[in-house]
Amino acid sequence: MKYSWVVLSVTTVGTLMASLDTNIVVIALPTIARQLPGETVVTVLWTLIGYSLVTATLLLSFGRLADMHGRVRLFTLGFAIFTFGSFLCGFSQTGIELVGFRMVQATGAALLFANSAALVTDAFPPDQRGMALGINQVSIVVGSVSGLVVGGTLTSLVGWRWIFFVNVPIGIFAVFWARWRLKEIATVDHVQGIDWPGNLSFAGGLTMVLAGVTLYPLQAISTMWFVLLVVAGVSSLATFVWVERHVASPMFDLSLFKVRMFAAGNISIFLNALARGAFTFVMVFYLQGPPHDLSALSAGVYLIPVSLSLALTAPASGYLSDRYGARPFATAGLLLTASGFAILAVQTGATTTFWTLFPALVLIGAGFGIYASPNRSSIMNSVPPNRRGVASGMSTTLLTSGNTFSFAFSIAILSAAMPLATIVAIFTGTGSVASNPAITVGPFLRAIHTVFTLSAILLLVAVIPSALRGKENRRAA
Repeated sequence: MKYSWVVLSVTTVGTLMASLDTNIVVIALPTIARQLPGETVVTVLWTLIGYSLVTATLLLSFGRLADMHGRVRLFTLGFAIFTFGSFLCGFSQTGIELVGFRMVQATGAALLFANSAALVTDAFPPDQRGMALGINQVSIVVGSVSGLVVGGTLTSLVGWRWIFFVNVPIGIFAVFWARWRLKEIATVDHVQGIDWPGNLSFAGGLTMVLAGVTLYPLQAISTMWFVLLVVAGVSSLATFVWVERHVASPMFDLSLFKVRMFAAGNISIFLNALARGAFTFVMVFYLQGPPHDLSALSAGVYLIPVSLSLALTAPASGYLSDRYGARPFATAGLLLTASGFAILAVQTGATTTFWTLFPALVLIGAGFGIYASPNRSSIMNSVPPNRRGVASGMSTTLLTSGNTFSFAFSIAILSAAMPLATIVAIFTGTGSVASNPAITVGPFLRAIHTVFTLSAILLLVAVIPSALRGKENRRAA
């Protein structure tokens, strides 16, 4: 097998595993909440948010470490840590243990995400990168969506713990496959150092803001603590920006934003993630909670059109963008996704059928499939080879940060629209209208409509930088 395709096969398995585990947990959350002792609405939500938070805060450091010590070594380590974290998650005895072990998983996922795009970019020539990254991006999003079906099947047939145990044999094989077949072809720069002030200010700021935004709507903290956390978090993030502008070796290289294509691609990727990051989360609780009360497996099947349409469009979009440039495809993809969310904002109701939702789900999946690989390819092609580790880490950090804040804002919108008792009932798996007559469907649906409307607006805003990214030089190394 040609080495470039070996790289693509290994990185695709890695990103598939890491992304699969995001939504494989989402679909099982109502079941986990009912069956795992000590689960509360806070631990339910932080089972997801903690995973995204750790991934987001470590990506930049791991991108830097990869440029310093080699991408292959850290990528393989990511497989090992992710597999070990999956093993621990399967044996969780309380909600707090599950949150902690999910963070171990997330450390491995961050190593995988931080290096996969850079490894693929190193291995493929410029005129094939869009196609290769397209396949890699398909694995990320198809993994996240097919995780719904896999998670629903495993949860329904053999129990929720197997959504974690299933990773163990795959991970063990992947560690040996990566160790045996991958080789370091990038230039390793040992001169760079770790930007500890930047790391700490970014991680601390993001953690404090997310804690305030998610805990306050659930009445887990007082107004005073909410204000303190948000102010301290924003101040820490402002410090992070200052540090990155003055430190000798910044982990978040702001000078790369002087490159028009890099800046446009990353701004649009953050807005896109902010718009659609909580889509699966909201849909799962819409389908498994009031008013539909579907099983985990049925809810997963409902969302298959997203996965299928994405899988069909992403490789073709990546191939065509290699020939005609990223701008038209990435921009069109954002417009299609926005159309899908606009339809959902109107169509989601108490008696909505699968076929009523079908067009919107296809548009969302196809739109993201058309957008993802051209946008990532244009970002990676816009930086010199020795900065691809940092560039990949920055891009994926913005993606995961957007996804994480999307969760937080969706929770805030849902909490503002309903009494706390209703929120607790829905998020802890007891939110069935039949078993809990106090639940009223109307406020829940109105909150969902608000979330999807804001998603459509954010995607339309993302169209602006995407369309203004300029024409790329596809012959650049």
